[in-house]
This record gives sequence, structure tokens and C-alpha cells, in this order.
Amino acid sequence: MSGKPLVLTMGDPAGIGGEITAKAWRALAGAGPGFAIIADPFWIGALDVPMAVIKSLDQVADVFASALPVLALSLPEIPHAGRPDPANAPAVIASIERAVRLVQAGEAGAMVTNPISKAVLYQAGFPHPGHTEFLGELTGGTPVMMLACPHLRVVPVTIHVSLRRALEGVTTEAILATARATHAALRRDFGIAAPRLAVAGLNPHAGEQGAMGVEEIETIIPAIAALQAEGIDATGPYPPDTMFTDAARPTYDAAICMYHDQALIPLKTLDMAGGVNVTLGLPIIRTSPDHGTAFGIAGQGVADPGSLIAAIRMAAELAHRRTAA
Repeated sequence: MSGKPLVLTMGDPAGIGGEITAKAWRALAGAGPGFAIIADPFWIGALDVPMAVIKSLDQVADVFASALPVLALSLPEIPHAGRPDPANAPAVIASIERAVRLVQAGEAGAMVTNPISKAVLYQAGFPHPGHTEFLGELTGGTPVMMLACPHLRVVPVTIHVSLRRALEGVTTEAILATARATHAALRRDFGIAAPRLAVAGLNPHAGEQGAMGVEEIETIIPAIAALQAEGIDATGPYPPDTMFTDAARPTYDAAICMYHDQALIPLKTLDMAGGVNVTLGLPIIRTSPDHGTAFGIAGQGVADPGSLIAAIRMAAELAHRRTAA
């Protein structure tokens, strides 16, 4: 293993986070990247995986090959697979906060978050729409959500809001902020010297020159023009139903999409198991699997760890590039 270890959050303990973490450790124990999870040792101990409770991330390199390193954080209630308990929400939140502090302190190279249940956290008074927005508050950054897989990178302008509110949030300023953050991250963290951004339209056929909506004319095209004036290679707006085809995807490095599902449906259709959620615009590196808690299959031993493994590997790659820059 090379570089600083990564730190994983526990996610909702009633979901599949523990299971996929154990499976990810088994897949990566031989060669890394090395990581530790912030979690309750009692919970991890029930997963039938070798475990080593550690005091600091300095110990990861010594134990990772033979045991899953655990930074202890107690849960108030014993978790039961598939039965989320709001009483454990403070520990879930504390796991995220501790991971952020470890990366900020330079002890971890990056953080990888296991899936949370927003609804469960809301019951405990969690005021943020999701992980992304919470991380922005903790780090002082302006978070932008990217979903990435080997075949596609997508970045939605609006994220965890209703479709009606998302339409209201599609503004020239929001598109500019999202595209700028994406361009900067592609250069710094992904090693792309001259990123190409494809900007999606909002309406069918990208508005059909105003016949099916004027947002392209009034909002999106002015944003693209401003980006081009700044020297950013941004093109569009493209009809959303054709810009994700096999022929179209190689022509750009990231797609700037107008709302959550416009971005995530094509990526998850292409590669659900290999998709990674990357938060751009933060002073730290954070990745996550592109799926949720999967309460319906929790505890059955059938959860696919592919997306978490991809998130761990991507976090290590991004941390290496950022350190080398």
C-alpha cells in the first residue's frame, strides 16, 4: 500500500454498509488501497470478518492485510438489518463528522461514505438534504455532485429537491457554478488537461428552438456562451435523450445535466455496480457508492460491493493526484 489510508463512514447500520465494507476489505486486503471504517466494533464483529480495533490511522498499514481496521464509535442501540432506528442517527452523523476531521488533519487521504437513509436522519432532526450538502457545511466548500463510471461522468445542476423545485433552480448562475467546479476538478483530480463539457438541455429536443420550452434560449445558452468566453470547452445544449448514446459519450469528459434523474438514470443504467459518487468543490476528497442503504436485502449476504470497491479505488486515485499536484 502507498499513500495515506482512507477512512470509511459506517452509513446506516441497518443497511448494507457493513456487509459491503467487509466484502470490500476481502477484495482489497492483499494490495489495498488500505482503509479503516469508523463504526461500532460490536456491529462489525457480527459480520464474520477479521477485525482489528485501532486507535489511529497510522496502524492501518500494519493490520490491513489480516483484518479490517475499525476506529471505534459506539451505537446507542443494537442495529437490526433492514430495520433502521432513528436512535442511531447521531452516531451515523458523528461518523461523517469524524471522517471529515481526519481528512482535514491530514491523517486520511480521503473519505468514502457508506449509504445513509436521509428519511431516518430527518426523523432525528438532521437539517441537510443529504450527504453532499452536509459535507459542504462541514468543510466550508461549495459541493457539486458528480457520478462517475468508466463509461460516463455526469454532474447535475440541481440535486436533492423535488422536480418542481429543480426546474426553478436551473439558472444561468447555477449552471456556471456547476460547470466551473466540474472543469476545475477534471483538471486537478482527474488529470484531464483540457476538459470537454457537454451541457444538456432541459426540455424535450433541447427545446426545439423554443417550440418546446424557452429555458435553453433564455438560461442555458447564455451560460454556455459565458463558459466559452472564459476558455472552458463547453458545448450544447444537447437533447437529453441522445447525448448518452455510445456514439455521443466519447465526445465529452463530463455531462452537465439540469436535474438529478436526468444525470443519474443514464449512469446507473450503464454501470450500476461500478458507479461512484464524487463530491466536487470541497477542500477534501469524498467518494461514495452510487446506491442507497438497500434495507430490503440487508442481512441476507447478497449485497454487491462493486460500487463501494470502485469508490475506494477512485478515492485513492484522486488523493494520489491531488498530493502529487
